[in-house]
Amino acid sequence: MAEGQTGAFDPKQSRDQEYRDGSAGRAVRPRDAATLILVRNDGASPRVLMGQRHANHKFMPNKFVFPGGRVDPADSRIRPVEDLRPEVARLLLSRMRGTPSENRARALALAAIRETFEETGLAVGRSIGTRQTSKHKDWNAYFSVGVSPALGALEFVARAITPPYRTRRFDTRFFIADAEHIHGDPANVAGSGELQGLHWIGIKEAEELDLPNITRVVLAEIDERLRQSAAAQRTRPVPFIHFRRGEAVRDTLEG
Repeated sequence: MAEGQTGAFDPKQSRDQEYRDGSAGRAVRPRDAATLILVRNDGASPRVLMGQRHANHKFMPNKFVFPGGRVDPADSRIRPVEDLRPEVARLLLSRMRGTPSENRARALALAAIRETFEETGLAVGRSIGTRQTSKHKDWNAYFSVGVSPALGALEFVARAITPPYRTRRFDTRFFIADAEHIHGDPANVAGSGELQGLHWIGIKEAEELDLPNITRVVLAEIDERLRQSAAAQRTRPVPFIHFRRGEAVRDTLEG
């Protein structure tokens, strides 16, 4: 789905072929989307879960990305067993397009969990005594595992809007969660098949893959974050990459 270099962001990258569709019409309105970066810390160094998009995808074919996708209307109707932490909710509301609401902020985090389950088979959540149900087939499949979304496990780490004049545009929020919040064995990865070759990979190794620019940006941000203490990570500014008058801008969000 919509997805991500570090330190300084090079505005010239906005002119890469990856970011152009050659159209000269009115800009497409970005759709809300969410991505979840799962991190395993059970080895010598952190590993993240990534997969490769199919060659026939119109959006970023063959690129390696994190699981994620568009927000679905059903996401706003799911009630998690644990809500977003207040500071995370405030950051998600910061500069939200349209009418900001806590329900929209919650739906972004829920979409990240749902899409991750669909694409990887990994259920991020907490075991509960009573099984929930949903008319949405993917949420119902998620609930059948015996878990409920626990949004307190998610950190909001980056936001990026696809450049103007692409035929598909997304306003993507990137979340991160420790693999300890996965229900079951994190090595047991099997999803819808939308992402090929799903595997856990070290950050430095991942940087050698064929990545979208924004994924490379977010990988570097994650690498820097994971070198900090937990307290420092929670107060670290959230990078926001967007476009102003056709030029790439990198600034930060504050709660």
